[in-house]
Amino acid sequence: MAPDPLGPLWPKIRRRLLGYKNECVQLLRELTAIPALGPENGGEGEQAKALYLQKKLKALNPQRMISLPCPDHRVPSKNRPNLLALFAGRDPRRTVWILSHLDTVPPGDRRLWKSDPYTLQQQGDRLVGRGVEDNHHGIVSSYLAVKAFQEEGVLPAYTIGVVLVSDEETGSRRGVQYVLKKQAKLFKPEDLIIVPDAGNPEGTLIEVAEKSLLWLKFSLFGTSCHASRPDLGVNTLRASAQLILALEQLPRRFKQRDRTFEPPISTFEPTKKEANVLNVNTIPGEDVFYLDCRVLPVYSLKQVLERVQVIVSAVSRKTGARITYEVVNAVQAPPPTSNQAPVVRALQEAVRAVYRKEACARGIGGATVAAFFRARRLPAAVWMTTLETAHQPNETARLSRMIGDAQVLAHIFCHPVA
Repeated sequence: MAPDPLGPLWPKIRRRLLGYKNECVQLLRELTAIPALGPENGGEGEQAKALYLQKKLKALNPQRMISLPCPDHRVPSKNRPNLLALFAGRDPRRTVWILSHLDTVPPGDRRLWKSDPYTLQQQGDRLVGRGVEDNHHGIVSSYLAVKAFQEEGVLPAYTIGVVLVSDEETGSRRGVQYVLKKQAKLFKPEDLIIVPDAGNPEGTLIEVAEKSLLWLKFSLFGTSCHASRPDLGVNTLRASAQLILALEQLPRRFKQRDRTFEPPISTFEPTKKEANVLNVNTIPGEDVFYLDCRVLPVYSLKQVLERVQVIVSAVSRKTGARITYEVVNAVQAPPPTSNQAPVVRALQEAVRAVYRKEACARGIGGATVAAFFRARRLPAAVWMTTLETAHQPNETARLSRMIGDAQVLAHIFCHPVA
């Protein structure tokens, strides 16, 4: 077998990436300062962040850039941006895709933050701010990995595709789903598709399977009245409480376990609650709450919805409240990526080279954009190192791991896989 000409390059690329620590912090600082909330979360979309990153990527002289804005009248720019930057490799028949998302979740209760969520704080190796882990970590690591090759002036083993999508936090209809609809032929079964959007602190989790996702919105309608005369009304807050308790039947009904996942069960959690009355002495005539369901692939979402209907009907009869529900988001889990897929093996080799650890293929309860690729029979793997602080106050990432993860990606760019 002929020697791999990129083999000797790997140590140089690795050393170069170690010199990017200051740039890594500065890039993260600038990204954190740009809110990117979807309109469902009270924001103006991802346009400002996309324009900033488009300029950064253009400076790396990509072979091709593709902009796929998805129309959305709810945001000032009237569209949700999606960017693809392609960088030439020695073998154009295969592309290594690194796909991150532009949007973040809201900060939540700011009283729980120790600092301004949109002002990056550095505490030694720790970097704190909204979005630093979810998903700026992936954006920054992929950008730096590409930059290292550009500055060394060499071609990677394969074409590199950096993809930045919108709308991941609220369903991906205007993000990766739109990209796949418009440019499906860009992605091939032989490609390596990596989504740096989940993992564990050790970097040993390669996500190859996800639970099905189901978000439900429950609306309850009763009769508002003075709190001193509850006999004249139908209290929807009390009905909501009874419905939430009744929905606890779901994990008992769908109780199968699968140790591929952590946790190994289906979960059904009440989450968001909308405001009802403004004053204490009025019984609410309307109430709204949401349920987040992560369902093991062995069950269909149709089965879950059928059981939800039974529960809703029973609570409605018991409380006198009219109850409706709607599906806010639903993704039936596709078949998993094979543990032996080239993308999994490439990640395992790279993690071994950088972190001296053995990475294993597992499933997770969270939803990522990898599911949309798997649904098209495109093997995708989700991987990065993470402190698992996504969506929390004082969201944190580690500088050393951002650089280390860039080295993992660069290792894959250097080494062909069978």
